[in-house]
Amino acid sequence: MDQHYSQADRVSPDLENGDVNYKEGFSINNKEVCVNGKTPQNISSSILRNKSDPMLVSSSARFQMLWHFLTNLQEVILGTKLAVLFPAIPLAIAADYYKFGRPWIFALSLLGLTPLAERVSFLTEQIAYFTGPTVGGLLNATCGNATELIIALFALYQNKIHVLKYSLLGSILSNLLLVLGSSLLCGGLANLKREQRYDRKQADVNSLLLLLGLLCHMLPLMFRYAIGEGTATDCSTLQLSRVSSIVMLIAYVAYIFFQLKTHRQLFDAQEEEDDDEEEKAVIGFWSAFTWLAGMTIIIALLSEYVVGTIEAASDSWGISVSFISIILLPIVGNAAEHAGSIIFAFKNKLDISLGVALGSASQISMFVVPLCVVVAWTMHIRMDLDFSLLETGSLAFTIIITAFTLQDGTSHYMKGLLLFLCYIVIAACFFVHKIPQNQISEGKPFTGLFSA
Repeated sequence: MDQHYSQADRVSPDLENGDVNYKEGFSINNKEVCVNGKTPQNISSSILRNKSDPMLVSSSARFQMLWHFLTNLQEVILGTKLAVLFPAIPLAIAADYYKFGRPWIFALSLLGLTPLAERVSFLTEQIAYFTGPTVGGLLNATCGNATELIIALFALYQNKIHVLKYSLLGSILSNLLLVLGSSLLCGGLANLKREQRYDRKQADVNSLLLLLGLLCHMLPLMFRYAIGEGTATDCSTLQLSRVSSIVMLIAYVAYIFFQLKTHRQLFDAQEEEDDDEEEKAVIGFWSAFTWLAGMTIIIALLSEYVVGTIEAASDSWGISVSFISIILLPIVGNAAEHAGSIIFAFKNKLDISLGVALGSASQISMFVVPLCVVVAWTMHIRMDLDFSLLETGSLAFTIIITAFTLQDGTSHYMKGLLLFLCYIVIAACFFVHKIPQNQISEGKPFTGLFSA
């Protein structure tokens, strides 16, 4: 009895003071009293549930992280038809570790680079959804040819100047003749009964950039033939190349400003046609950034394998280094541009196809090539813009033919076929072109007026 009253006494002051939020249950005469609708059993079960909440939250968080990772894995790795080539990456690493034949390492590395180049383009597009159009455009312009740039820097580091020049030249030829030609050919065949038109203004800007780059390539060549061979000529050619490279970089920065700021409407006009297909990012910003960083590291590793084993593959297969560098390597590096450009041409969106092909070629010519010259300058490696007569002539005819092809603002499959056949002829030329092995690694330190 005293016990019952003592419990009642403890509670009654609270009730008298109007504390209606008092939540402790009590009993009188062995009867449960419910305060605020809760019984002691409910209170105890609530306490036990609160104690188990951290474990539930922890397991739920782990499940969400695992689900998030698997979703990203499906989008990034399995989201492309080139996913079947991803096993070549660990095979290339294993082949190098166990000292397999160097041609095998080269072939596996080349196959592994193909899906990586396409996925890097995909990841930069995903990041662009979060960064806005300006930063996204700069990111696409910087990472669009990441594979070619990494291969070029490794070739420069190993003093394989011929491989470097060949790979960059081949990337320009591939974009202008193979990628653009295939796009116009497939787009024309898929739209035989429709007139295919595009905005000439964008094509004119890129054509002018390519012509400026061609001038900077031809001047050192003509200078050498006009003055004659000699140490003084080599010094002057190198100085001219370095000055021209700085001018090319300035022109490319001006082009980026022109494209993203002052005349952005010229380059965004084609996107207005695609408003009904609003695309959204399929993975988050940091997920895309992490995947991009990881794939860039793998590309660097495979690029080192490619550059280090290209001569062995050439000797083993009986194919010239010039053909491998100008034809095979750019096809791998331009896989993303090639696929995307053809898809847009099938949809009769030639403005986007031209933007992909011409934009990539302009970036290689006006940014990657002069950047390599400047980097070689800082490394005391002698690299100029003299790509030799055959290579420079091929570049000149390619740019001129492309400019004539795009001058009227209309397209049909015959234009694409002719560009594609031009690429076949140039590929056949470099297939039979041989250079002595001692000229493949001719980069030497140089000191002079513009040397460091």
